Amino acid sequence: MARAFIALGSNLQEPLKQVSTALDEIDSIENTRLIRHSSLYVTKPLGYENQPDFINAVAEVETRLDPAELLHGLFAIENSHGRERPFPNAPRVLDLDLLLYDDITMRSDELTLPHPRMHERGFVMLPLAEIAPDLKVGGLGTASGIAERCAAQGIEKLQNSQHESH
Repeated sequence: MARAFIALGSNLQEPLKQVSTALDEIDSIENTRLIRHSSLYVTKPLGYENQPDFINAVAEVETRLDPAELLHGLFAIENSHGRERPFPNAPRVLDLDLLLYDDITMRSDELTLPHPRMHERGFVMLPLAEIAPDLKVGGLGTASGIAERCAAQGIEKLQNSQHESH
């Protein structure tokens, strides 16, 4: 079984519900099991700022799928939620990003691992550090160390936001 981490985000159509539902759906991807997930976080939009705040989380899974198969499972979930990609940083119903897959480093037209910008994004690093503080992120250090450098980005942890545990 491989260990992978997935970032979740939503800012349209009841974002709290979108992220919570997606966590259940990730757990139902074939040959994949949700191990744990972070609290939910409220994040101001980056890039295109004229949109609602995001709800973000990170999930850890075990999977027998290879990275591309897992990514296609995530795309299927996004599509079932009505995900559209009109322009970069656009508002979205659901965004699922494969961040890390074991210690694999790869680059294809479809997927880059580790995720190339994750270390710059507090909305990824703070929830990742919550569930895997000692996780090594590429050659950049531990999740908790990188999260400390992102802490001033205005990410707010929602109180009592734990989705029911699996």
